[in-house]
Amino acid sequence: MINPFLYPRESRTRQVKDISGIWQFRIDKNTEGRRLDWKNGLIDTVPMAVPSSFNDIFTEKELRDFAGDVWYETEFYIPAEWEGQNVEVRFGSATHSAVAWLNGTEICSHTGGYMPFSGRLNEVCRFGEKNKLVVVVNNELSLQTIPCGKTEVKANGQKLITPFFDFFNYAGLHRNVKLTATPENRIHDITIKTDIDGSTGLVDFEVEIIGNQAVSIRLIDESGSVTASSDDKKGTLTVENARLWQPGNAYLYSFEVSITDDQKLVDEYALSVGIRTVEVKGNRFLINGEPFYFKGFGKHEDSEYRGRGYDPVVNLRDLELLKWIGANSVRTSHYPYSEEFLDMADRAGLVVIDETPAVGLMDMNMNFLAGAGGGIKVDFFDKENVMTETLTNHKDAIRELFHRDKNHACVVMWCLANEPASQEKSANPYFKEIFEYSGNLDVQKRPLTFTNLMLATFGKCNAHQYADVILLNRYYGWYMMGGSELPVAKEAFKKELAGWSTTGKPIVMAEYGADTMAGIHKLPSVMWSEEYQREYLEAQHEVFDSCDSLVGEQMWNFADFQTVEGFFRVDGNKKGAFTRTRQPKAAAFQLKERWEGIPNFCYKK
Repeated sequence: MINPFLYPRESRTRQVKDISGIWQFRIDKNTEGRRLDWKNGLIDTVPMAVPSSFNDIFTEKELRDFAGDVWYETEFYIPAEWEGQNVEVRFGSATHSAVAWLNGTEICSHTGGYMPFSGRLNEVCRFGEKNKLVVVVNNELSLQTIPCGKTEVKANGQKLITPFFDFFNYAGLHRNVKLTATPENRIHDITIKTDIDGSTGLVDFEVEIIGNQAVSIRLIDESGSVTASSDDKKGTLTVENARLWQPGNAYLYSFEVSITDDQKLVDEYALSVGIRTVEVKGNRFLINGEPFYFKGFGKHEDSEYRGRGYDPVVNLRDLELLKWIGANSVRTSHYPYSEEFLDMADRAGLVVIDETPAVGLMDMNMNFLAGAGGGIKVDFFDKENVMTETLTNHKDAIRELFHRDKNHACVVMWCLANEPASQEKSANPYFKEIFEYSGNLDVQKRPLTFTNLMLATFGKCNAHQYADVILLNRYYGWYMMGGSELPVAKEAFKKELAGWSTTGKPIVMAEYGADTMAGIHKLPSVMWSEEYQREYLEAQHEVFDSCDSLVGEQMWNFADFQTVEGFFRVDGNKKGAFTRTRQPKAAAFQLKERWEGIPNFCYKK
């Protein structure tokens, strides 16, 4: 049975125990752990925080950049009263692949660094006693992994990873690890689709259960009143005078499912539901039938010390800053974010473009430099195994993303890839298959898209015809025609945008930005100064305002973030409106003034 990805929540029938914290950790320098059965227990360990990126814990460079297997171990008790229930361990994510053992026996494995996975413990655990959990996590990349990169051994024997993307390849157990106890007969999965008919809300549902118990469903509003109910596993709930989920004004109902046996409660689960519609009509993007304008950022799960490790404090701070600056949306660049972040977005009314980890689909070390003409082009989609193994792994990542996030009201669009080499002719059959596959997965039929790279300018892209919305990543005035050429860059940008407008599809500027070192001031401006970032943004916004088909702008990036080291980076990517410590640069005030003057629903500013 497919992992349902139902988030672990406590109820009268379900228990959850978080076993995150300080675990034991060991780096497998000689690639011997699997052969020597470290699964039975680790020696010579050091403490390691879970969740976190192991890379930013250490002071040794070779450990920060380590490529290969790393091992985790922890011990815990499983309550004796859990015996007779379905007991599982659930990992929020493990980047990029993992195998887990309990008391020396394999319980689960997973490939893909940003999705949850779980393993049943009943047959191998000791109830009421101490149990030992050992996990091996591997961070290596290849042309076939999602995301893409390469792993090679240098002449001195050192193994190094080269990501084909411009952010640090953080690794480890990045999200919480939890023990769950659920009934053997239980609610396995829930699928929701909402619609609107005048003032009436329609909630289509399908509930999958393990067992043959009677099902009872109630839809509860925020005041605690029952607005609709059903005794069927599949059907439609009708909500009179429905309160809609809207950007910046979220309203959530509680979809409560219970199953009973001879009127005795067996299991129950509550899911938050926002009633709203999403569609593309002509060159407009509609939410609840009204034309929506995206204002916000591409982001990263990235912060000091934690790396990509989940931290509720960072998430809360980010939501506060997004609200302060007048943003209404984010793209989960360049991978799915934590489930907790999406729950918060649901409640905050924050619109999300949900992105797969399919980044680096090009055979280049520095794809962002290649976009400026500085890379060496190699046809990626003609590579051996790309149309087979990579394609399969890409589909798996899409399937898991859609399954995990299908019920989130905040998710209004799926981004299937970031900056692939879509200028290649062989990208056409690849993305034709990807879009056709994806189109059959989502019952809500949310729009599908991908972000277009500078190499695939208008007239050169071989995949945009399959997208419902055009997402462009453009850096006119930074990676090309920068500095004194900014006026020239503006005109070139305007010309290309006019070309994309002829497709008749809505356009979202998914990335635009200029690296800026906070505190560097120069008059007249120069690149990297705060003054230049403001001038750059002003030029981009003038172009946006000239394009009727443009339905959104998401600046790159929300905050400075870590990348691989290099002469073109000063301790990471500095395009943030905020520093990595979440303090504003001058551009943040400029964006705040602009975005507070643009309503969420409008045809044009």
